[in-house]
Amino acid sequence: MNANTLTPVLTRAATAETTSDPSSVMTLLADCGTDGSSLTSYRSQFATGAVGAPAHFHTRASELFFVIGGSLQVLVDDEVKILNEGDLLLVPPHTPHAFAAAPGAEADVLFVFTPGMPRFDYLRLLGRVMRGEASPQEIKDSSEQYDNHYVDSPVWRAALDSAK
Repeated sequence: MNANTLTPVLTRAATAETTSDPSSVMTLLADCGTDGSSLTSYRSQFATGAVGAPAHFHTRASELFFVIGGSLQVLVDDEVKILNEGDLLLVPPHTPHAFAAAPGAEADVLFVFTPGMPRFDYLRLLGRVMRGEASPQEIKDSSEQYDNHYVDSPVWRAALDSAK
């Protein structure tokens, strides 16, 4: 996207699209390539015990996490961290990461991907899969399209098991 084609993007809370699954609500804010934005951003509100995303990495985008409220448990490479209200984490491309509400906590998190790419259809797909309306195979089949590449992480599995 050329800097000359960028336009101001304003998303009003009252009219923003939301998508949900049984343990979180995502508010879609800016979707690069579809609304004139140069980045992609959404807000996720996780219920206590919400699983978030399994271990994965992006090849083209950095992913920023800003905790608006509550606490988020995050895997970065092979280290698990707890992010609290006001904490910011920037995960560069090719870095395995995962996230979930911290044990016993809710989490309200702003996500930003830069450079952006259209990802809202991926978030909609995740909601459909979590609600049983779509197949998990559709997520696997879309890994290149949405730059989401899942990996196995024994460290993350152990962290989730210990939180139960």
